[in-house]
Parts: sequence; structure tokens; C-alpha cells
Amino acid sequence: MSDFNAPLPRQLPATEAFQAPAGMLLGKMVVVTGAGQGIGKACVEVCVREGARVFAVDFSGKQAALTGAFGPAVIPFHADVSRQDEIEAMFGAAIKAFGRIDASIHVAGTLGGRNEQLEFTLEEYERMTATNLRGMMFCTQYAARAMIPTGGGSIVNFSSVAGVNAEQRAPLPYTAAKAGVNITSKVMAIDYAKYGVRVNVIAPGFTKTESMDDATPEMLAHMSAKSALGRPACSREQAEVAAFLASDRASYVTGTVIPVDGGWTARLV
Repeated sequence: MSDFNAPLPRQLPATEAFQAPAGMLLGKMVVVTGAGQGIGKACVEVCVREGARVFAVDFSGKQAALTGAFGPAVIPFHADVSRQDEIEAMFGAAIKAFGRIDASIHVAGTLGGRNEQLEFTLEEYERMTATNLRGMMFCTQYAARAMIPTGGGSIVNFSSVAGVNAEQRAPLPYTAAKAGVNITSKVMAIDYAKYGVRVNVIAPGFTKTESMDDATPEMLAHMSAKSALGRPACSREQAEVAAFLASDRASYVTGTVIPVDGGWTARLV
């Protein structure tokens, strides 16, 4: 007799299944920010697998290794997306390299742990919003400008589940910036729709990236338990959704915020 009270096995990501290309982005020219590691690097990998050429942007210097990893389909570029002038130069260089931009995936962001005190400083506010909100807004604006002359395209912005509902471990300026990404992306989706530009948001839940290498087992267990699936996402699971939104398969999807969080935000607690 079956034991209905027995815990169900937790399904782990079928990473090998992700390797099969589907050609979703065949012939597309894609910009990816935050491409040096983590979710951004996974977005580069998946976009190349799906047939795209990728303009891979980061300010860390790690983007330089991407050509060796993924071949001539990737052009690395150094830019700090907290600076408007560098964002403008980035898109100018991408158009010069590719002739057009079909999709732009904006992953670059600033992380930080929450101070135990309720107060936050102006420096913390400026640091958390410069890339996470202001940079995302300008990336979206310049991406849309680049897409309009060629009939439109797809913009995918990354925010966080911390911008959907309150998360106590996230700094308040961080959550405010991520919530700002969600609403400004919706506004821009409406504004740019008449030009054929789609704008969507992915709100990742807890995702195991290189930035988690120093995390304690206790912290990893605590954060993993927030997901209904009982585990963190891997970077590629975020990238798979980004590639879909960037593709023509999502041609009627715009103005959405999609939590890719294993069911975290479906919980009441």
C-alpha cells in the first residue's frame, strides 16, 4: 500500500537534456550583460547553443575568456553598466559588430547581504541602485533604440524574487531597485510595443552560482528550503527561460515578470 505521507523525491535538473539545441535563436544577434560568470555566462552558453551570435558584456575582465570557451560566435566587450556613457558605447559597438541587435538580455547586477540594523546609508542606496535599477533602465532604453530601426526585438531584464515579495536577507535598497526593474520594464513594454520591441523580466529565486562558493552549508540549506522544489536553481535553468523570451517563440509575451524560483513566491511564508 502506498504511503501518502511519505515525502516525494525532489526532481533534480536534467542538465544533459539541456544540451540538445532547438535552434530558437538561429541567426539572432544577442547582447548579454553580466556575461562573465553565473547566470550571465549561462545565458551566453545557451544563446550560442541556440544559434545566436552574442555580444558578451562584463566589467570584471572575465568576459575575455568567453571566446575561448564558446568560439567566434561570442564577442567580448568591457563595460560598466552603471555608467550611461559606457552603455551607449556598448550598444554602438554591438551594432557596429553585428549590424543589428535582435535581443538584449540584461543580467548585470550588484549583490549584497542585509545589515542587521534597520537603517541603510546613502552609499548603500547608491551602490544598489546604480546598476540594479538605473543601469537596467538605460540598457533597456538603448537596446530598444537599437532595435527599432530593424523592426523590433526582445529585451529580457533580470530582477529578483526580492523585488516581488519581501525577503529578509536582501538589503532594502536592493529590493527597491529590483521592484523598480519590474515596474519600469512593464511601462517600457507598453511604450515600445508599437515598435515591435518586447520587454519582459525574469525574477530568479535562489540560484547556485560562483558567488555562492563561500556560503555555509547552513545558509545553503536555509535558502534551498524556500523553494517548493527543495533545491536552488542552477544558472542554466535561468538562462533557458531567458533564451525562450529572447526568441520568436515568445512573440506574444511582453510586459511580464516571470519568477523562476522553484515555487518560492507561490508560498505564503
